Amino acid sequence: MRSGLISAVALAALLGSTALARAEGEGCSPVTSASLSVPGVEIVSSKLQEAGNGLPKHCIVTGLANQRTGADGKSYAIQFELRLPAEWNGRFLHQVNGGNDGVVVPALGDKPDGWASGGTVPLARGFAVLSSDSGHSGSDPANKPLGLAAGAAFGLDPQARRDYGYAADITLSPVAKKIIALHYGRQPNRSYMAGCSNGGRHAMVAASRMPENYDGFLVGNPGFDLPRAAVQHAWDVQALLKADPDLRKSITKEEAQTIASRITEACDALDGAKDGLTSNLAACQKAFDFKIVCAPGQTNACLPEAKVDALRTSLAGPKNSKGEALYSDWPLDGGIGTGNWRAWKVESPVAPWNNFPIIATMGAASLNYIFSTPPVAVEGSSEKLIDALKAYDFDKDAPKIFAKDGTFTESAMDFMTPPDVDDPKLAGLQKAGRKMLIYHGQADPVFSVNDTIRWYDRLNKNAQGNANNFARLFTMPGGTHCGGGVTLDKFDALTALTDWVEQGKAPERIVASINPANKEVPAAWSPGRRRPLCPYPTYAAYSGQGDIEDAANFVCKAP
Repeated sequence: MRSGLISAVALAALLGSTALARAEGEGCSPVTSASLSVPGVEIVSSKLQEAGNGLPKHCIVTGLANQRTGADGKSYAIQFELRLPAEWNGRFLHQVNGGNDGVVVPALGDKPDGWASGGTVPLARGFAVLSSDSGHSGSDPANKPLGLAAGAAFGLDPQARRDYGYAADITLSPVAKKIIALHYGRQPNRSYMAGCSNGGRHAMVAASRMPENYDGFLVGNPGFDLPRAAVQHAWDVQALLKADPDLRKSITKEEAQTIASRITEACDALDGAKDGLTSNLAACQKAFDFKIVCAPGQTNACLPEAKVDALRTSLAGPKNSKGEALYSDWPLDGGIGTGNWRAWKVESPVAPWNNFPIIATMGAASLNYIFSTPPVAVEGSSEKLIDALKAYDFDKDAPKIFAKDGTFTESAMDFMTPPDVDDPKLAGLQKAGRKMLIYHGQADPVFSVNDTIRWYDRLNKNAQGNANNFARLFTMPGGTHCGGGVTLDKFDALTALTDWVEQGKAPERIVASINPANKEVPAAWSPGRRRPLCPYPTYAAYSGQGDIEDAANFVCKAP
């Protein structure tokens, strides 16, 4: 996809603007750079995509904005694609993506399995969908010598940081709407933003910075506090290495299963049903006593003391030498120990990373290049990235996420988080009458659901207890990071949001079912199992009557 964009731009340079205009005119959309007439924005191509693979007939318009040479001497632009279905439902969805961005993910509006939109991606439901790389290329050949750190090297350029944080979204929102108006002959009736992980962060930042641009925000497992969450990566590595000098062996798969089983054993029935789900999360934190250290001679259903200490340290969250919290603590949930949790924290299946976890590759590079001011250059081998996290100083290095200088005039906390992150009010969103729906897996290994819960509690306090009038949080028992875990992770949060925005029907519960793409669902679970996801602070409690596989027999109950 990216090579196609670059080739079109190169062709235009060789053949001139007339040839480019003619190429544009042969596409499926009448929109051209000239007709769009937005300074700094070029339409590169438009291509008809026939219906197939569950997607409708649609037009793919690609373009770029704000081409420039960065302070680091490298080339930058905000590359994007907008997919325009032949049968349009009048809605626009701005798909915001995860990780470090850096690639134009296909503009479908959700994962291909439609996990948060009921199994059918928004494009297939008639939405016009925008996706972008947020202003930098993660595969820029100029960064190839940096190895595994290449995808974070854009952190050397202040504007690329800013685009990644929020500015690309501000740039593209009106551009996409103008393309839609030119293509269909009218503006969208409703506009939405949706994403998970870093995409959830994008949506929360936009809800604070530009709430009037969208009617609703669908926020999944949000990294709204991402720079502080990145400090956790160094904390985890240093804690787990005390359990074993090989991070990948610090918690074995069997030990992780032991932990998960013991948590589930202690917490499962707290919602009234023995079903393998930690639904009553608040009560679980009191019920599990962490007495899982092996007694002399014991080898089953226990862990060595050093490993229990490492896990407890990790879950307590990072602190400096004064004991001040630098991020968040983490809850106990039976989803701990699953493959997604393990891939982030302990051991990944990625051979080119020598199977080191995601926090030790992406995490180390991002923490140093993007979230530290000034940027800290780190070598890009998996071993050197581990070394960088081992050497991280929580007194001297952690404050760099708040630092600024003459070149980097915004700190990581400035450009990455909502402006009111520590005292959320969402005043603009409330004034504009917009809505926000958040979902978050309770066993998320990347962003602590406790941090999201505390954020929501502060928001609710500022709203005099009425935050649920404009923002609702749904936590997912057993859910890990943006899908997966011992959980029911197929649900239609998108319809819940659109019904709230367009019909005034506030979501009192969202029914979740088994996602066939989730290979960690226990074999013993009924394939027809359904459960309600409940708005925080309530949880799904068994009513005491009827089939426990039926969501109708569960109520949303306050802890």
